[in-house]
Amino acid sequence: MKKIGFLSFGHWSPGQGSQTRSASDVLLQSIDLAVAAEELGADGAYFRVHHFARQLASPFPLLAAIGARTKRIEIGTGVIDMRYENPFYMVEDAGAADLISGGRLQLGISRGSPEQVIEGWRHFGYAPPEGESQADMGRRHGEVFFELLKGRGFAQPNPRPMFANPPGLLRLEPHAEGLRERIWWGSASDATAVWAAQKGMNLQTSTLKADESGEPLGVQQARQIRKFKAAWKEAGHAREPRVSVSRSIFPLLNDTDRAYFGRDQGGDHIGVIDDMRAIFGRSYAAEPDRLFEQLRADEAIAEADTLLLTVPNQLGVDYNAHVIEGILTHVAPVLGWR
Repeated sequence: MKKIGFLSFGHWSPGQGSQTRSASDVLLQSIDLAVAAEELGADGAYFRVHHFARQLASPFPLLAAIGARTKRIEIGTGVIDMRYENPFYMVEDAGAADLISGGRLQLGISRGSPEQVIEGWRHFGYAPPEGESQADMGRRHGEVFFELLKGRGFAQPNPRPMFANPPGLLRLEPHAEGLRERIWWGSASDATAVWAAQKGMNLQTSTLKADESGEPLGVQQARQIRKFKAAWKEAGHAREPRVSVSRSIFPLLNDTDRAYFGRDQGGDHIGVIDDMRAIFGRSYAAEPDRLFEQLRADEAIAEADTLLLTVPNQLGVDYNAHVIEGILTHVAPVLGWR
């Protein structure tokens, strides 16, 4: 059994055929798609975060709005770029959104992805000190955020406060109990997956990864996940971790599906991203009987407990709900995912 959710990149543009022509369109349709996905029986609604781009950039208002409109579905990110984040302010935002949702936030965080601008985090007031890389800074911000979520007091109270304080040192409020166990680290390498396990974060692995062996993406990610689980066990954490993989999967059920995605998708691709040799995962698009065999061969999906389906959000809520329903109805039961 697997949890199955969607992952939206939140694009908008005024181009021909786009159903998301403005930021307002994307935000409102993201809420509507989460509601529709919950009604269809999906387990999660996740969103990418990109700054300086015509995509979703400020996740917490959106997550809180979805939390207020839904009852059951998990609500998350994949991922928040921690190079841009004030961990203290983020704890407050995350706590509020989690309480609004009734404890359903699943926050994917990471050092981030390639940017639209040069060193965009500097415009947000952050820069790595001497001897630290931007990736180190992102991990440091992530560690501070993760530690603050424990809810321990650390700030000396004012002896003459405006409002009465509880005894002892003060923590950030509102505190969301249990949120710390629902933090995921988005990892592109085996080493950072092991690091996340040692820290006690869940693992997100995407449709791309550092090409560390020349093997297919699914093979490399399966090894990455096994290393993560081994490191988790060695660290002695009390709970079981969660692991998600992201995939582009389109069952071809009608002529519209075939028009959009019916061409041969080919295999994985190799490229360079942030000076790193990376492998980019293929899209799976076929009639269900062929799709079953292709997905059975994906070792990483087999290793993960959560599958995030990347959706073409610019095609609108109705079409994306159709894609999600097609997978939940025609694909997941046959493969034993539901």
